[in-house]
Amino acid sequence: MEKYKTRQIVTAVVSIIVIVIAIAALVSIARFMFFSGANTSSQVSQSESALVSTDADRAVKMTVRGPIVANENFHTYQITVTPNVRTLTVFSGYKNQVSKKISLGNNIPAYEQFVYALDRANMMRGTELTGDANDQRGVCATGSVYDFDILQSGKSIKQLWTSTCNNAHGSLSATLSTLRQLFNAQIPDVDSAISSFRQ
Repeated sequence: MEKYKTRQIVTAVVSIIVIVIAIAALVSIARFMFFSGANTSSQVSQSESALVSTDADRAVKMTVRGPIVANENFHTYQITVTPNVRTLTVFSGYKNQVSKKISLGNNIPAYEQFVYALDRANMMRGTELTGDANDQRGVCATGSVYDFDILQSGKSIKQLWTSTCNNAHGSLSATLSTLRQLFNAQIPDVDSAISSFRQ
């Protein structure tokens, strides 16, 4: 009889300990998920705020690197948009010699519409890569690599990239074709200006 009671007590104590441990584990998991989710959403929110800012020192930029070919045939182009200026620069060779530059005026309402369109296209959705994962040398050798930056006073606040190659997705989570179209549309007759560039 006493053995039976002892066994019941031990079983009850073990059950209580297991339940307490299970509850503690569930609380820890819930806290981790809540705080990591809040942290991610805070980072996205900060990036989105930086993207849609129309302060005079702000800019957004798309840089497109073409396929890795002979120096004479290698091309890169860059579209930078600020509240005051829209610039297209086409580079030739791996030393980035400027082969063409177009600068056009801009205004705050136009810039505001543009950056809000980029925000709706999720331009800053993605987590910046670090170290070797962010090394773009030799990436997508037969295709194109696209960098998207938010700038403040000429310095990058956040940079995400992707490519046209299936094995090099990079850090950008947005749809590339939409972002490329939005940037290219900032420069009238952009197709003839980048005719040397094979996308």
